[in-house]
Amino acid sequence: MELSKRQHRIVEIVKEKGPITGENIAEILELTRATLRPDLTVLTMSGYLDARPRVGYYYTGKTGGQLFQERLLKLKVKDFQSIPVVIPENASVYDGICTMFLEDVGTLFVVNNNGKLIGIVSRKDLLRASMGKQDLESLPVSIIMTRMPNITVCSPEDSMLEVANKLISKQIDGLPVVKSDGDGGYDVIGRMTKTNITKAFAYIGVEEQS
Repeated sequence: MELSKRQHRIVEIVKEKGPITGENIAEILELTRATLRPDLTVLTMSGYLDARPRVGYYYTGKTGGQLFQERLLKLKVKDFQSIPVVIPENASVYDGICTMFLEDVGTLFVVNNNGKLIGIVSRKDLLRASMGKQDLESLPVSIIMTRMPNITVCSPEDSMLEVANKLISKQIDGLPVVKSDGDGGYDVIGRMTKTNITKAFAYIGVEEQS
């Protein structure tokens, strides 16, 4: 969030003289307390300043980057996840290509007969298979998929920052959002992609403007 000149000045005053009351800040700036109230509200809600009753305002010491990171850590996967697109393990590569095209997704989650996650198929996997000489209608996706336990997953309670770091470090397009069944298996309940991360960034931007 970009601060106004007056808000920057308020932060500097609180840094130097804090804790300090709103009335004292207004006196220094030669303004009324009512005039400063919106600025103090913005600075407090955004995390630059904090306030204590009968004490006044004080500087939190946090940078803009730290405040943004805190906001991102508070955003949870469950608030931004998309509907997962799953296919059975006996589906063909041709079926996978059609499903990916029709659902407009970049990753398919493969489940067994019990609906448990056993693999992931990406665009690259399908492209690699389609460049070969195999019969795509008879080649099962289970042959080309990445199998458990070599799959990176996330939970609904993970932060968006954690998911963003996983996508970057693993250089992948999407993650399955899973719920453990207690027996070592996972039920797929959602998906997280770079688009979901972008939506979280956009949400923070709208939140700051409101």
